[in-house]
Amino acid sequence: MKSVFQLPGPKAKAIIERDRKVISPSYPRDYPFVMDFGKGTEVWDVDGNRFLDFAAGIAVVSTGHSHPKVVKSIQDQAEKFIHISSDYYHQKWVALGEKLNMIAPFQEDALSFMTNSGTESVEAAIKLARHYTGRTQFIGFLGGFHGRTMGSLAFTASKPHYHEGFYPLMNGVTHVPYPDPYRPVLQSLPGEHYGETVIRYIEEQIFAKVLPHRDVAGILVETIQGEGGYVVPAPGFYPALRELCDRYQILLIVDEVQSGMGRTGKWWAIEQFGVEPDIVCVGKGIASGVPLGAIIARKSLMNWTKGAHGNTFGGNPIACAAALATIELIENEYMDNSTEVGEYTLDALHEIKTRHPSIGDVRGMGLMIGVEFVKDRQTREPDDELRDRIIHQAFEGGLLILGCGTSAIRIAPPLNISRTEIDEGLKIFGEAIALAARKQYSAYVT
Repeated sequence: MKSVFQLPGPKAKAIIERDRKVISPSYPRDYPFVMDFGKGTEVWDVDGNRFLDFAAGIAVVSTGHSHPKVVKSIQDQAEKFIHISSDYYHQKWVALGEKLNMIAPFQEDALSFMTNSGTESVEAAIKLARHYTGRTQFIGFLGGFHGRTMGSLAFTASKPHYHEGFYPLMNGVTHVPYPDPYRPVLQSLPGEHYGETVIRYIEEQIFAKVLPHRDVAGILVETIQGEGGYVVPAPGFYPALRELCDRYQILLIVDEVQSGMGRTGKWWAIEQFGVEPDIVCVGKGIASGVPLGAIIARKSLMNWTKGAHGNTFGGNPIACAAALATIELIENEYMDNSTEVGEYTLDALHEIKTRHPSIGDVRGMGLMIGVEFVKDRQTREPDDELRDRIIHQAFEGGLLILGCGTSAIRIAPPLNISRTEIDEGLKIFGEAIALAARKQYSAYVT
């Protein structure tokens, strides 16, 4: 595969240089894409180069870039009013709360608290869990990513540099292994599902030796791990986790910031496992790119009083309008597309795997798919160097993708992507794998 473009182009170079002078260097830019505009799954940079977006702004633009119905909802609301603050009421806010109540992944009525991002949703869930239970401690999972603000950062355990330089973090979080079936770290008993093994570890090791269960307010878990590698948990995990939480009166808090809003073919990934949580953390894809998040909690839990928690921009009218349009589109069109095109994509990736021994694992649900690269399929040694080469090679070929975990690539396009666009993108992806592997081999032998 030859490079389609000379990247970055002159306009992109100029903007990147201006950015370097005024924007924080902490942002993890991986390659020099400078966006001009987008429609659906297609995006163009400032030099006129077209790309397919298989990252969707980190699973954010769920209805595609600048969907006309979402744009119209934003325009209509902006003409009325842009902001009034959470001290007052407005119709769009109430309507969104009603809709979230309808799609909440539990039978009990739901109350929602609107936020501005996924990490703020996690912060709100932490506060609510402590307030409701009167307990102070939590359990999180290795490999999890829940945000970078101080409370959510205490749960984040996907890369050490997220913590470096920021200790002490919020106390009260004990981490345990995530039930990763491709890279298990615990030994299962005969006939035991690995998901059940992790729960047994919590009970027999953590509760018995480290952390009194009576002090645990909640267990926070990404339903499917995102930053940690797009890891689908092992069978048996969620039913056993729900039973554990019920036994010890611990709240089950699911982080659906990346896996929710129809990405897996259901509103919430937890619905794929037949388990009802107590609190859901929402963000990213809820408003097709307009900053918005929420926690959705069982009504019986949200008993905090006036002023116990709040924010200035929560329930912003433009964000709520965009969310209502997004939910309508997902409900009527894109939920089914996520399932159907997701299955098609998984099948295609498994076929690509047969041609590339560097692919160790293909996994996912709907349009939340991870492809893990290894040096050897038997040892499963991660090949992060090759993964990084593939990402950059794909960019040069006109495809935007992002890494996750130690050596995985995430496939998370907009939910309205077509099979034709999947075919085009995976052709670039396959060629990028082959070319990156040849370049890596050449680098080793020279």
